[in-house]
Amino acid sequence: MSGPITVRVPAKVNVQLAVGAARPDGFHDLANVFLAVGLHDTVTATPADALRITAEGHDVDRIPLDRTNLAARAAELLAARHGIAPDVHLHITKDIPVAGGMAGGSADAAGALLACDTLWSTGSSREELLDICAELGSDVPFSLVGGAALGRGRGELLTPLAVGGTFHWVFAVADGGLSTPAVYGEFDRLTADTRVPEPEAAPELLAALRDGDATALAATLANDLQPAALSLRPELTETLKAGRDAGALAALVSGSGPTTAYLVEDARAAEKVAQALLASGTCRAVRVADSPAQGSTVL
Repeated sequence: MSGPITVRVPAKVNVQLAVGAARPDGFHDLANVFLAVGLHDTVTATPADALRITAEGHDVDRIPLDRTNLAARAAELLAARHGIAPDVHLHITKDIPVAGGMAGGSADAAGALLACDTLWSTGSSREELLDICAELGSDVPFSLVGGAALGRGRGELLTPLAVGGTFHWVFAVADGGLSTPAVYGEFDRLTADTRVPEPEAAPELLAALRDGDATALAATLANDLQPAALSLRPELTETLKAGRDAGALAALVSGSGPTTAYLVEDARAAEKVAQALLASGTCRAVRVADSPAQGSTVL
């Protein structure tokens, strides 16, 4: 196709993130229950004389606009597999919080991959695209697939999960970011003298998703990285408390943080919690979104 090709790709929240002990390769085995939420970035691919990245939107001053950007790496990997030059202009419109534990960079990589595959008419299979996603990072395959899924291994081995209804969320965006490697390093430090169990998805959480039961899901939300994130950013404790005090069914750090996520009963409750979080002065911004959301989609 001649382009431009625009792909919309969702953020994610981890409704369960069970983390095993560090492996010899430095990664951790996970039982990672992903849920895509309706906050989106878009990636537009246009033919160009060379690979170029531009961006607009929230916090774009905090993302790289060179070949270290995961979107650029996605284009390069796809082009290399098909023996073509990665000559494309990728324009990213950011709405997912940057470095916030919601897989914004992974979303952009998945969006770029699908946009370039469509633009270049490479005819890649779903399996090939997922293989490239896994090479790019643990969260990238889910950003392509969306919906809900259980991620095993580093999180890249996906099993789709049934979701029986709509779940309503509020997200509190913190000042600054948190480095995922730093959070995992703190997890290793905090668990150094304990036996870390093998990560397993909680059956009651999977049942709550399947049944669309927000109250049951709230009772089973879990993030093994939360103590590490709070150790590095203790002020997030106050943000979590503000959301709970405002009536959220549950509150947790999203992934490696520092964005915090609040499961609420309905849209009216979401507005109440969002206003209370802003008024609390414990966060920089709030976002309201529903789940599940579609994965990467050509518009």
